[in-house]
Amino acid sequence: MPDIPWTTPTAAAPDAEVYVMASRFETATLAGAVRFFLKAPGIILQIRKAPGAHGVALRARVLRRTFLTLSAWEDRDALHRFARSEPHRTSSRAASAYMKESAFTYWTVPAAELPLTWDEAERRLAEHETSR
Repeated sequence: MPDIPWTTPTAAAPDAEVYVMASRFETATLAGAVRFFLKAPGIILQIRKAPGAHGVALRARVLRRTFLTLSAWEDRDALHRFARSEPHRTSSRAASAYMKESAFTYWTVPAAELPLTWDEAERRLAEHETSR
């Protein structure tokens, strides 16, 4: 399945620090993966309109039932406001019924380092998972 490439809804000030989140989701079934994939474009569109969003990308591996997200935010509060808003809030609660596991990691980077790479996101997720 094709990835949804990095897009920049609102550029951060060049000298700003941005708050980054990478996530990995694995669904329990292929049907769950299809459901997740079908919801993803709406959530990506929501991020593109969210105040404080500086970037977003999705790596979808539907047949492997695995999805990676990568996003950059003005600050932690901007990310949390988005996560509590609709349709993300309802979609994430519904997804818990068909999710096998998920992992999240957070860090900050200078805005000049955007867009971030999948290699960096995957490295940080792997470090996070081995430190648990």
